[in-house]
Amino acid sequence: MNDWQRKSPLDWETFVNKMVKVAVVEKHEYEGWVLTVDPVSASIVLATFLENEKVSISVVLGHAVQEVKILREGDDEMKQRLSCIFAPEESKAYSPEELEKKKKDLKSWLEINHIPVTEQGESGRTLCVAGVLTIDPPYGPEECSSSNEIILSRVQGLIQGYLEKQQ
Repeated sequence: MNDWQRKSPLDWETFVNKMVKVAVVEKHEYEGWVLTVDPVSASIVLATFLENEKVSISVVLGHAVQEVKILREGDDEMKQRLSCIFAPEESKAYSPEELEKKKKDLKSWLEINHIPVTEQGESGRTLCVAGVLTIDPPYGPEECSSSNEIILSRVQGLIQGYLEKQQ
């Protein structure tokens, strides 16, 4: 186990949203913005911005890391760019007001159909159905998640039907 793997998640978190140079075995080096560090494998996920607003994602495996050097801090604009890399395209197209309306409309429709639903999270952005399924913005079937596949499939079908009636 190398020094990098011995660090704690709190240590790794200090590298997130920073431009780094990672030296690995065989004298290879990688540069990029740290999106996250996997707490199990200590692998580093790096993002590099290319032309045409394209992004290249690299994963440097934790066991190969020899040294990580911070090259520069990310400003608020860079943090925003990094946080949007894996956001679904649909959520980028809606204003906060539109998302709030979609959430309220879906929640009331679920309640009318006797499906228990609550709001979760710090800002109440996530809907929770029966305590076993969550729906994140923009509140479509793709944003549902549950470990119970039967409930997941049925609620996704209900939401799909609801959205088709709305159009």
